[in-house]
Amino acid sequence: MDTRTLPRQLLSIKEYLALGEVEPGFTELVEGRLVFSPSPGAWHNHATYALAFQLHDQLPDEFSVVPRVDIDLGLAPDGAPGFSRCPDLLVTTSAAIARTPEEDALRAEDLVLVVEVATPGSKRTDYVTKHKEYSDAGIPFYWILDLDDPVSLVTCHQAGELGYRNSPAVTGKFRTAEPFPFELDLAALLD
Repeated sequence: MDTRTLPRQLLSIKEYLALGEVEPGFTELVEGRLVFSPSPGAWHNHATYALAFQLHDQLPDEFSVVPRVDIDLGLAPDGAPGFSRCPDLLVTTSAAIARTPEEDALRAEDLVLVVEVATPGSKRTDYVTKHKEYSDAGIPFYWILDLDDPVSLVTCHQAGELGYRNSPAVTGKFRTAEPFPFELDLAALLD
């Protein structure tokens, strides 16, 4: 899509999804406004896919890991200026993927886990803005992978009306039982 022809009004989720791909980089929708982001770099993508492979190998059969797909956060009524994010990784049920047509976004209620890989240009967005939006959308688990040395992971889980409860940042080996049993060697993500 040619950016000179982008709409000048606030967009609903339906209008946003109808735009299709915007190059270079990608877009997200925040309160009906298009937010442009550059394409992730090689280091970011390497770590993201290394994590995706580890998740895939350990996920129970009913779950699927999916990179970079639009999510309708459901934070606005139909037709109102909407919210759509495109996380680095997400985990959803295989059934949700099967019932979501190619032209639609997954919905927040379809998600078990969202993962963002924090970079120097995205830290505030990942640790503050997306943290709040994903919590408000009711996504049960949110992980923030930070590639600064040493590589660390902050895990967040819904704590009712309090929103997300954050764990302290973990380095080295990470083990969890929720939302599914999983073990991760954080340092190995950049090997």
